[in-house]
Amino acid sequence: MFYPNLNAMALRNQYTTADYIEWDEAMNLVRRLYRDGDYRMSLLIGCGCFFGLRFSDLRILRWEQVLSDTGSFAINEKKTGKRREIKVNKGFQRHILDCWQALGRPDLTKPCFLSKYETVLTSQMVNRHLKKIKIVYQVKVRNISTHSLRKTFGRRVVDMAGSDAEMAIIKLSEIFNHASSLVTRRYLGLRQEELGEVYDSLQF
Repeated sequence: MFYPNLNAMALRNQYTTADYIEWDEAMNLVRRLYRDGDYRMSLLIGCGCFFGLRFSDLRILRWEQVLSDTGSFAINEKKTGKRREIKVNKGFQRHILDCWQALGRPDLTKPCFLSKYETVLTSQMVNRHLKKIKIVYQVKVRNISTHSLRKTFGRRVVDMAGSDAEMAIIKLSEIFNHASSLVTRRYLGLRQEELGEVYDSLQF
């Protein structure tokens, strides 16, 4: 797959906040990347959306964890040191297996996300790749980065909760290890949307 050179497009000292990807579009992207032979990024984006992990934890996942017969695995979060158990969606685990086979059945003890030089992918490397993917696949997201994957997971959980959205946010606050549900709302962009509604409520 050819990706354009984006070096000239980066703006220095520009502050941007990562945005989430609409769930259906994210899943479509995972499938298209797989069909186009970009198995590693297909898997990484899928794992980011389904597991909701920080990239520092996502990047060092091993095949034996994500392909566990138990359908779940535990990690100690790098940032917090807290233990967290992840349950692997059965449908998505089939995709993980497909990626493992397409990548030549790597040693199960190896990290899933290795570069061609057999080093674990860095956030800088992945962010560059994501920006190129956004253009090539015309992904409808304003600012994309590794944070987008975790936010996509969070927004999907809230959207699926419907009338129980408040409870979902409380659960996400615990999963994300945020200090409060308000922090979670801000992280997912919900708080800004709520504040924007204040202006929309005015009439002329």
